[in-house]
Amino acid sequence: MHSKKTEVSNELQRNMKSRHLFMISIGGVIGTGLFLNSGHIINEAGPGGAILAYLVVGFLMYLVMLCLGELTVSMPVTGSFQAYATKYIGPGTGFTVGWMYWLNWAVTVSVEFTASGLLMQRWFPDIPVWVWCAIFGTSLFIINSLSTRSFAETEFWFSSIKIVTILLFIIIGAGIIFGFLDTHGAKNPVQSVSTIMNNGGLFPNGFSSVFFAMIGVVFSFQGTELIGIAAGESENPHREIPRAIKNTVWRTVFFYVISMLILVSLVSWQKAGSVDSPFVYVFDNVGIPYAADVMNFVILTAVLSVANSGLYASTRMLWAMSREGFAGKSFSKLSQKGVPLRALSVTFLVACLSLLTSFIAANTVFLILVSIAGLAGITVWMLTALSQLNFRKAYIAEGNDINQLNFRTPLYPIVPITCFILCLVVIVSMAFVDSLRAALYCGIPFAIGCYAYYYLRIHKKIDKEKDTIILKRSSGE
Repeated sequence: MHSKKTEVSNELQRNMKSRHLFMISIGGVIGTGLFLNSGHIINEAGPGGAILAYLVVGFLMYLVMLCLGELTVSMPVTGSFQAYATKYIGPGTGFTVGWMYWLNWAVTVSVEFTASGLLMQRWFPDIPVWVWCAIFGTSLFIINSLSTRSFAETEFWFSSIKIVTILLFIIIGAGIIFGFLDTHGAKNPVQSVSTIMNNGGLFPNGFSSVFFAMIGVVFSFQGTELIGIAAGESENPHREIPRAIKNTVWRTVFFYVISMLILVSLVSWQKAGSVDSPFVYVFDNVGIPYAADVMNFVILTAVLSVANSGLYASTRMLWAMSREGFAGKSFSKLSQKGVPLRALSVTFLVACLSLLTSFIAANTVFLILVSIAGLAGITVWMLTALSQLNFRKAYIAEGNDINQLNFRTPLYPIVPITCFILCLVVIVSMAFVDSLRAALYCGIPFAIGCYAYYYLRIHKKIDKEKDTIILKRSSGE
């Protein structure tokens, strides 16, 4: 009886529904990258370039999700791409990508806490940012510590607010474009569709600017892979994962591309670079009362949504690595509610330490952490494609029939190879973007250090443990 309880207590509970999976993947993607950074993308690439950048990166995201879909449905484990990389590329690669991804989200959580505090200063300018960081951070920690269901429900409602806002924006924007809403009486009236062609054409800054804008858009789309992390706690992964992947891809591209089409129709590319948020600009000038305050609230929920998802993802990654022997064994222990509380606590502590460095060492320690995190996301995409490529080879080599796969990546091996090459191009291109070059300078040495540590310490430790187990079995213990 005792052994049965122990077994249950060491396994995550599969109580996440399909609607949770969909909203979690959407929640990790739609955030400040759309509500705030879209203005910078339009200003940099021009109207046509911005739309093209989101279309191309949306296509890349689709390829990643196709690869991840086959892997996740075949092996719905919480470690996801880290576990796949370990099995189908090499344990050193799995160890490295796991720690990079964990650090990626731990640092991202701290960034989102800071952003939430800055947003609250619009309404409460006399309250220090760190107070809001403490309030929101503690709240999300409690939510994640209660149960997986409490995290999923919170993320569902956070994401719902963002989706409703985007749909409202699309309806209002379409109303302006087709003449149903008049903004000429506004202080700064939004322009008409002629905005697209009357300010230098579709590509006013040349095609090279479009290419560099694509790199920035890639970081806006990162977070869709969260569906792989959540697969280990879904009720029916074989049925729900394919459905969630398909819905996530086309709806995400729809939200981004249609929103961008309306933005470039109503806000000139020159103006887009000088406003805090092009969404606020459009809402404000259509006459909606307190538009700026409403959007500030929406952006706040978007920021907290990303922090919530990030805390969940990094905690589950640390738990999964602990099970592989890549992290301390204590991190694999679960609470009575099935939550890896120790992994959550350490992840939250690291996020808080990162938050501290953003105030006292922003140009040194914090810059290094953010740089490593920036490289981690696209690296995960690239290695997911390689893992799927090797998985299919191994699957066929073992004599299995690919028709028995519940979810198959189409056009194999074209899809994973194309995905891998495109991701590699993005990584190489980062060397030519001033703001992203530090990611390579810091991220690559960190990855090399992880590989070295694995083969010098972890690899020998795991082999020694295996030898001990074999010896005990042979001696009849």
